[in-house]
Amino acid sequence: MEITIEATVKAPIERVWAAWNDPRAIEQWNAASPDWHTPRASVDLREGGKFTARMEARDGSMGFDFEGIYTRIETNRLIEYTMEDGRKVRIEFAAAGDTVTVRETFDAESTYTPEQQREGWQAILDSFTRYVEERG
Repeated sequence: MEITIEATVKAPIERVWAAWNDPRAIEQWNAASPDWHTPRASVDLREGGKFTARMEARDGSMGFDFEGIYTRIETNRLIEYTMEDGRKVRIEFAAAGDTVTVRETFDAESTYTPEQQREGWQAILDSFTRYVEERG
């Protein structure tokens, strides 16, 4: 089952793309709620390259590495990757003037309901949108 989420970011595509792929920026926006954070991230943005984002509860009670291997990259347009468990993700960046629609489609997993997954991924995408727009 695939799940799709999206958001429109009021910023030029170059700024959106840079914030999506810069490890220091990812550490600022990659959280679904204020009680979680990403203390470190790494990005090797090329086909066959790997990314990792360490996601942790701020109280230290739990954490995990969100990792994947890039399978397709079209600068300012598309990123596809495969997560460690084999699930696939496609992120499309559609620029229209000074806005960019970011659309993520990902394979669902079996631990959480599709709605929980949609809400969590959407919350992170919304955090990304706020991060980019606040740095106007």
